[in-house]
Amino acid sequence: QPSDLDPGGGEKRLIMASKTGPVTQQIGRIRGPGPGPAAPLADAAQHSVLDRAGHRTRLDQLFGERKAILVFVRHFLCYTTKEYVEDLAKIPGSFLEDADVRLIVIGQSSPQHIEPFCRLTGYPHEIYVDPERKIYKVLGMKRGEVATTSAPSPHVKSSALSGNIKSIWRAITGPAFDFQGDPAQQGGALIVGPGNKVHFLHRDMNRMDHMPINSLLQLAGVETIDFTNKPRIIEV
Repeated sequence: QPSDLDPGGGEKRLIMASKTGPVTQQIGRIRGPGPGPAAPLADAAQHSVLDRAGHRTRLDQLFGERKAILVFVRHFLCYTTKEYVEDLAKIPGSFLEDADVRLIVIGQSSPQHIEPFCRLTGYPHEIYVDPERKIYKVLGMKRGEVATTSAPSPHVKSSALSGNIKSIWRAITGPAFDFQGDPAQQGGALIVGPGNKVHFLHRDMNRMDHMPINSLLQLAGVETIDFTNKPRIIEV
């Protein structure tokens, strides 16, 4: 079973138990020194997120008794956020229920933007916002973009040109002309709980540095899905 990550400031590795000793598999990078992930999670857990009605919920109430996948996203107008969440929406609720895992998206807009964003992406699972980005800051989520050598997100289908045009069009045609968050703020993903236990942490270095969804599902013990949209062949 996966154990906590060693986030020591260089390469981030998932430590797996085996009879011959720990086996490490590189799954990403954390740049720069920083405290272990459990400490900032305990601090972040004291802050609140808002639901679509503006009601406050302390972060630790979301994973106090169950394991949870927390996906922090860029602003809601970002085309990479939209397309990533569209793929998160394809995860059947039954897969999460069978694994007893919660899937929670956390954005940085005001609560009024949650409902339109869910309609746009078809996202049916839990979603909250952190408008002041206090949790983003405590967890060390990046601001600005840093180039990486990792492959771009497999969940983003639009080119930068077409994606940005779509984002601008949504901004000028929306009821409130704002970016629905800080355009410089990057997101990330964690697998946490029950309690303030961190199983996995990934901080996005740029808008295309998403953690592949099936990797998150596999690490959390949830059945993976096919994102290729190819027709299934049923043998009889």
